[in-house]
Order: sequence, then structure tokens, then C-alpha cells
Amino acid sequence: MDETPPAGPADPDPAGPSPESSGGAGEVFRAFLQQGLTAFGGPVAHISYFRREFVERRGWLTEAAFADLLALAQFLPGPASSQLGMAIGLRRAGLAGLLAAWLGFTLPAAAAMIGLGYFAPQIDTAWADGVTHGLKIAAAAVVAQALVAMARTLAVGPIRGGMAIGATAGLTIAHGPVAQILALAAGAAFGMAFLQEPLAPEPDDPGSHTVPRAVSLSALALFVVLLGGLPFLAAALDDPTVGLASVFYRTGALVFGGGHVVLPLLQTEIVGRSWLDLDTFLGGYGAVQALPGPLFSFAGFVGAAQSVAPGGWQGGVVALLAIFAPSLLLVTGVLPFWDRLKRRPVARGAMGGVNAVVVGVLAAALWNPVLSSAIERPSDWLLAIGAFVFLAVAKLPPWLVVVGFAGMMGLFHPAVRL
Repeated sequence: MDETPPAGPADPDPAGPSPESSGGAGEVFRAFLQQGLTAFGGPVAHISYFRREFVERRGWLTEAAFADLLALAQFLPGPASSQLGMAIGLRRAGLAGLLAAWLGFTLPAAAAMIGLGYFAPQIDTAWADGVTHGLKIAAAAVVAQALVAMARTLAVGPIRGGMAIGATAGLTIAHGPVAQILALAAGAAFGMAFLQEPLAPEPDDPGSHTVPRAVSLSALALFVVLLGGLPFLAAALDDPTVGLASVFYRTGALVFGGGHVVLPLLQTEIVGRSWLDLDTFLGGYGAVQALPGPLFSFAGFVGAAQSVAPGGWQGGVVALLAIFAPSLLLVTGVLPFWDRLKRRPVARGAMGGVNAVVVGVLAAALWNPVLSSAIERPSDWLLAIGAFVFLAVAKLPPWLVVVGFAGMMGLFHPAVRL
């Protein structure tokens, strides 16, 4: 048998291409910028795009390596698709590749959302009210679709289903970030007790060689220091910009379940503090559904539109850096240890419990504030159901449904109110 492997990316080395043999961070940035401009459809769709691009077309990593990195992204708090992209970039070009992948994938949507947030406080017309109402109805349908999809995979069986229902009931009664953190902690505890799985087999392609151990430990230490220290620093300095960074960093560090779960956490932190009114908040959340790239780019809109810290592009950039910083640090810190950790039954059980509770977190958020603010009259229920049918049954892309409902309500909403 010929010992010489065929040339080209069709048969990559099992350990993945080394940074030296690749095009470096520039190549990674260009590849992920293309994804940031074209990857519509939300986190699940992003994962499919990444597999097609980086496993099938470019051959940057094997199927096994891709599955391992996807498991890591789902295990960590934060945006799963963005973290998967960071891990792919790190595998391809080291730490510079990680940053390049994040920047390329995030930049298009982030720039659009900061621009929208910058002008949002200046827009005050009947047409804009209609567009906002349409965005909120479409956002309700998008959240409902995400809830159904997550429940089918994360809340299967009586134990997981019961945990999801219990979290929904508890968070419908008790609001706030403390209640959400306690619910997630309870989910992890129940998962360790009741959802432990057999030891997972050794993967054939761990791919954790690109981060030195000292760098990983430093990243994990910095993650903990910022999570615990930013609130105290903001209080000591009485600086609204540091306070803004603290809120978004804490949100990025505690969001399990993907981009949609950022909605209840940020709504509690931002709208609950009267930094931004609920209509503008939900309007921006609806608008981000019409864009490619990560849903966490919504932070750019909130940072630019909020009224406490300096807004505009400065506030948008601060919010974006703060909400993505935990993911950048966690991917850097955990990747070298992930292969051993994810095989442990206790860790797998804890993650199963957290994922089940995440379904309840999203269900509670669907009711309040999403539906409670989007439904203004009985006919809005029909519109929300129609938007859900377009998404879940007709399989229309979310951006098309969002744009369609925003435009329709922008045209007809003022007349309906008369």
C-alpha cells in the first residue's frame, strides 16, 4: 500500500494542520469573514455551515476533531457557534487564529447592530413603532422555534423534561439573574445525580496541542478574576463604562444554551435597570435575527442604544468585547483539558442537567418579556402563530420572516391603531 498520502486538504493530518503549514491568521480571518457575511439562520445553521466549509471543503480538520470541538462549544457557557469558530481558528493558527476567527465572524453583524443602536434613540415615528412591533412579533416566533428545537434534543425523557418544566415554573414566579443562576446550579446538581452516562471513548483527534499549559491556566485565572472583580471595580470607581462592561461580561460568562438564552439575562440586567426601554430592547433583538453571524452581536445594539454609560460606537464596542471575552478566555483555557474532562460521567451528567434547565429558562423568557410585550391585541396572536408557521413548517429563513413582518407592520401598524 502506498505510504505517501495524497496531496491537498482532502486527507488532513489526524492532528490537524499546523499553524506553520497554514495561511496563518489572515487566512482564518478571510474564511470566517465569509461566514460572517453569509451564515444566516442562527447557531444551529452556523454549525452546519462550519462543517461544510472547514471539514468538507477546506479540510482543516477531521470529522472526529470537528465533533470534539463542537462538544466543547456546547459544554461551555456562551455562544456555541462562535466558540466553535474560535476553537477551529485556534486549531488552524494558534491564538492569533482564535482572535481572527472571532473577529471575522462577528464583524459584519456587530457593525450593523452598533449602527442601528446608534440611531435607535433618534427614531420616533409611527412607521418606526410599526417596525418595532413587527420585529417583536417575529422575535417571539424565533424564540418559540428555538424553544421547540432545544426541547426536542435537551429535554427528552421524564427526568430532563421534569427539570425543564420545573425551571419554567420557578423562573416564571422568581425573576432575576440570581434565580437563573440558582436554577442552572440546581440543574447541574440533578444532572450529576441522575444523568451520568458511561465513560465516553477516546477521540481519535483531540487537537489540544496549540495552547501551552501556562497560557491556558492564565486564561482561566483571568476569567475568574474578571467575573468576580469587575462588579467591585465598577462600584469602587463609580464608572458607568466599567459597569456596562461588568454586566455584559457576567452575561457572556453565565449564558448556557446559545444566543437565544442571552435574551432573559440581558433583559433583566439592562431593561430591569432602566438602561434601555423594553420596546427598543426587543426591537433590536428582532432585528439581529435578520442578520448573518452570531446572535451575541445584539450586545453591540444594546451598548450603543443604552442611556447610562457612553453610548454610540464606544458603548457598542465595550459591550461586544465584554460579552465575548468570557468565550475567548474559556476556549483558550479549557481546550487542552477538554479531551479528558468530557469523558467523565460526572461532567457529562452535569452538562445534561444544565441543558435541560436552559430549556426552562428560555420557556420562561418566551412568556415574559417576549410574548407579554409583543402581544398588544388579540390579532397579534394570529400574527405570531403565522410567523411561527413560516419558520417551523414552511422552513423560511429567519431573516426573511423578520424583514417581512417588520416591513408589513411598518406599513399597516399606524392604520391599525386608528
